[in-house]
Amino acid sequence: MVLSENHFIAVMTKKTKQTLTDLASEANGSRALLASDEFFAPKENLLKAGRGEFIPKKYTDHGKWMDGWETRRKRSEGHDWCIIRLGKLGIIKELDIDTNHFVGNYPSYASVDACQLPYYSSFEGLDLEHDWIEILPKSELSGDSQNLFTIKFDKQFTHLRLNIYPDGGVARLKVYGHEEHLDSKKYWFDVAAAENGGRALACSDMHFGDMQNIIKSGTAIDMSDGWETRRRRGPGYDWVIIKLGTASEIEQILVDTLHFKGNFPDSCSIEGCFEPNANSESILLDNVAWMEILPKNKLKSHTEHIFNIELKNSGQCTHLRLNIFPDGGVSRLRIFGRPIT
Repeated sequence: MVLSENHFIAVMTKKTKQTLTDLASEANGSRALLASDEFFAPKENLLKAGRGEFIPKKYTDHGKWMDGWETRRKRSEGHDWCIIRLGKLGIIKELDIDTNHFVGNYPSYASVDACQLPYYSSFEGLDLEHDWIEILPKSELSGDSQNLFTIKFDKQFTHLRLNIYPDGGVARLKVYGHEEHLDSKKYWFDVAAAENGGRALACSDMHFGDMQNIIKSGTAIDMSDGWETRRRRGPGYDWVIIKLGTASEIEQILVDTLHFKGNFPDSCSIEGCFEPNANSESILLDNVAWMEILPKNKLKSHTEHIFNIELKNSGQCTHLRLNIFPDGGVSRLRIFGRPIT
């Protein structure tokens, strides 16, 4: 029997998928960062588990509900795109551009570009004119199908750009490859993460969400998986104090309001201190010398905020205090620094 090229790829994928990691899986920390359009269905669906479901009579204010990423019909030149930060740095071997349930509204073609950037780059660092490498040339897609492609690049990538021509919907994007470990000398690591020894010591309030959630690994699954305070009816503001896993000099901060759309804080600031012997009680005393690291900055809903040039050089820190004004919810706090040696 003569196998078509697509059949060969499908057979090969079934054999090798067990030894490869889905670098773009939401469960592995991948994130859809930017998209040219997501009118009918949000970009975040691309990275969810499974192949997506179809509910015949389910509609939204924008039209038919679809379990994927779907753009409006393009009435101008160009094409739609979505930029994704891989949850795991890796060498990509196979792509699955799945148009499951997209029958009359799937893209005719797709291509994929990739690049390697500092892992948590600001949106400015994701400029479309960045030095992207085309790893999948413009290729024809079939509707309601797993479109499988073999990738032959030995370079490590952190970000992908999925291009669809000219518009339409994709249910899922699977990026199978070999996971590579970050070089700690080249990449900062999250010194506040629970997996790296960080711990939330105290907070003003956690009525809707536990303060320990803010330093968990991965992305929050919903609002309950973040830190959220009750609505403040008087003066003041809310705060949480984090003990870093190791004393560090802070170089970058990420404040993520993922899932918090009508209840995110208006703004935030961050302070640090060097109190290596402090505990959950002594860190609250008035004699702790807090230093401003991040001045008060406005926040947006459902957004990953990355701060670096805004940071003040505060020297060595063992603890940080995130202040939110006046109240609200934050899904994750990432504190990237270099340990003191």
